[in-house]
Amino acid sequence: MNAIGTENGILFNQGLFGLAILAFVLLLALEKKRPYRFFPPKVYKESIVTNTMAFLVNNLILAVLRASSLFLVAQQFAGYGLLSSMPNGPLKWLLAFACFDLAIYAWHYASHQSEYLWRFHKIHHSDKSFNVSTGFRFHVFDLLLEIGYKCLFVVVFGVDAYLVLSIEIVELFFIFFHHANIRVPNEEALSQFIITPSLHRTHHSKLRSEHDSNYGIVLALWDRMFGTRKEMVPANIGLDLIEAENFIQLFSLAFITERKIRQLLGWIPKGKK
Repeated sequence: MNAIGTENGILFNQGLFGLAILAFVLLLALEKKRPYRFFPPKVYKESIVTNTMAFLVNNLILAVLRASSLFLVAQQFAGYGLLSSMPNGPLKWLLAFACFDLAIYAWHYASHQSEYLWRFHKIHHSDKSFNVSTGFRFHVFDLLLEIGYKCLFVVVFGVDAYLVLSIEIVELFFIFFHHANIRVPNEEALSQFIITPSLHRTHHSKLRSEHDSNYGIVLALWDRMFGTRKEMVPANIGLDLIEAENFIQLFSLAFITERKIRQLLGWIPKGKK
């Protein structure tokens, strides 16, 4: 990519990111004014504060690393991937977006099925509230592993780094949207095409039989195709044995598995029934 193209790519992504942050603020105000579900004020406040701190710390660590990793890999390998021979244009952009969305669906699925990946991904599910800021609630190691996975995507599909960043920001819009605690007009019809709050709310159910579903980020197609779609209203949000009231606790939870917690609880003598 030449200097003009590079400058245009930077400006476009900066503008897109600005719109994503604006969408976050608007969704936050909307769910505050007319929430779909009411959470206790203490739970809601702890969620917002902890998730915001996670966002600030994670991005302080990852902002440079994510961009530099993608650009370094793209400079070396983007010309060899499956889509590298296609000219830049709407068809390539749509194909790249669909492939990226499928790749993130697969990563999300693996994060639930692999005990190693789940120890980090469960941090996202530990929120006892469900609000737009939940989209920030990730363990830094979860994000680091995902960066490596996205670099692999660049190599396999041969996609320019600026395009990958643009797709990431579009996906960020949808992450904010489907975590928002709001009512969406005609949501049942809309959910046939994209992931909506009602679908993702199920994904944050306290029950594993319910939250192991609806792995999609943007397109609803993948959950239908692979049989992982569930349509229901979860009774409770969060995880049974997992609590985190601040960022330090949130970070530490990755190193305490549910199996160990249950084992510790098993050592405690039980009273007579």
